[in-house]
Amino acid sequence: MRVLVFLLLVALSSADVYQRCQWARVLKNYGMDGYYGISLANWVCLTKWESTYNTQAINHNTDGSTDYGIFQINSRYWCDDGRTPGSGNACGIKCSELLTNNVGVAITCAKRVVRDPNGIRAWVAWRNHCANHDVSPYLDGCGL
Repeated sequence: MRVLVFLLLVALSSADVYQRCQWARVLKNYGMDGYYGISLANWVCLTKWESTYNTQAINHNTDGSTDYGIFQINSRYWCDDGRTPGSGNACGIKCSELLTNNVGVAITCAKRVVRDPNGIRAWVAWRNHCANHDVSPYLDGCGL
């Protein structure tokens, strides 16, 4: 029984759900403020609407692909989940790497996504909730 409880605690500790300002500071420390011309507030907005800042968020899409992690990186183009036919794996990672509290992997892949011709528009949530909106409130009270 103790082993089961221990394993459960380990599983729970491998996931992070960030608070808004905490996540904004992490993004800033990883050089996301202004990366490829994208403001820090836009990155915070994007991840709010994609995953609610949850590193273990998963979404199964109707086309058979899956979105993974805090940025909801798609398995058809960016990572390999071993299930999505024709995966491009442009980030060169296993999708499971996007579901840990090592957010550096997810941030590196997100940087790769925005260098693609679609840029930040690759994320539907950004187009629907952040584009052409005042995103400055996503940094309010963060001291950044």
